[in-house]
Amino acid sequence: MISIFNWLLRVLRAIDWPLLLIVACLSGAGLMVMYSAVGGTDWRYADQSRYVVLALVVMWLVALVPPAWLARLAPVAYGVALALLVAVVFVGDTSKGATRWLDLGFIRLQPSEIMKIALPLLLAWYFQQREGKRNPLDYIIAVALMAVPFALIVTQPDLGTALLVASAGFFVMYFAGLSFKLLIPVAVVAVIGLGMVLANEDTLCAPETDWVVLQDYQKGRVCTLLDPTKDPLGKGFHTIQSTIAVGSGGLYGRGFMQGTQAQLDFIPERTTDFVFAVFAEEFGLYGSLSLLFLFLLLIARGLVIAARADNTFGRLAAGSLTLVLFVYVFVNIGMVIGLLPVVGVPLPFFSYGGTALLTLAVALGVLMSISTHQSLPLPSNARTGFGSP
Repeated sequence: MISIFNWLLRVLRAIDWPLLLIVACLSGAGLMVMYSAVGGTDWRYADQSRYVVLALVVMWLVALVPPAWLARLAPVAYGVALALLVAVVFVGDTSKGATRWLDLGFIRLQPSEIMKIALPLLLAWYFQQREGKRNPLDYIIAVALMAVPFALIVTQPDLGTALLVASAGFFVMYFAGLSFKLLIPVAVVAVIGLGMVLANEDTLCAPETDWVVLQDYQKGRVCTLLDPTKDPLGKGFHTIQSTIAVGSGGLYGRGFMQGTQAQLDFIPERTTDFVFAVFAEEFGLYGSLSLLFLFLLLIARGLVIAARADNTFGRLAAGSLTLVLFVYVFVNIGMVIGLLPVVGVPLPFFSYGGTALLTLAVALGVLMSISTHQSLPLPSNARTGFGSP
């Protein structure tokens, strides 16, 4: 009886309750919108419901693992993810012109999703090992560790995911002490480049113009963002229809399952990349602001966990994973309302798909582990050389 009580106590202590409450609210809202997007309880809704339950279980299981053990597993996870990315080059499955998946017989997975978690954990572990003796070479090594998976993912091709992986690595380096002054030249170049694109839009977006560094479909996404009305029934259709849906929601929305753009199938990919358009049309500006507030609460809780972490690995891992969540939300919603190019980034807890949801569950499980294990001792044979978890 005592052992069962101790087990239950351990389970409860592994849960960060504020984080779980936010996740539960977002998951419930996501399932509600998915019900509307598919028009009932078809196979997609049933699949998403199972994915949510599985994600909650995975999040809890990861939360049970002490941060010190997660740190020790980080190099292994990075090595496995990198090996899988290399395997994609040779034996990957191709779908819609991209080779991003591996069919292992019992499961079909996307290794780049694993790398989104493995890379920040590896870099957090590396900088923890270099605590007190860091030098510029450490950041060069970190860039190299980031550049290899970035290059492999870009060749799939999947520039959007590659940039997300790179951003995860960058956030770790930033929290590890990368000088903010180094970002100023990058920002200046970005502003100048954007200005040149806007000033020379007609020439750059001409069919005969080769952008060299970007493939044709990537060039098309940028040009479509600049003026989607040039191809309203083709490349611009996604952006035009999603912005119409968001705008037609008004202040209060059309009501649950009453959105004409969604229910009449005008919104493309309404269960995946453009699910926010369904939500905005049905619940309006006030509903959208409420959803953004929930995401802000999630990000704020993650940053609080990072600030309270009692070791470098916890601070770096929690901070980077939290900001990656912010990037997901920012890019997806920016894409839906026409401020960013269409890059295929899912909206956390809302977009249909098991792999992305399980990746999110692992990230949240890591946050919970860092939050709840700080005062819990490890067995002596499980301690690492960088302090208690």
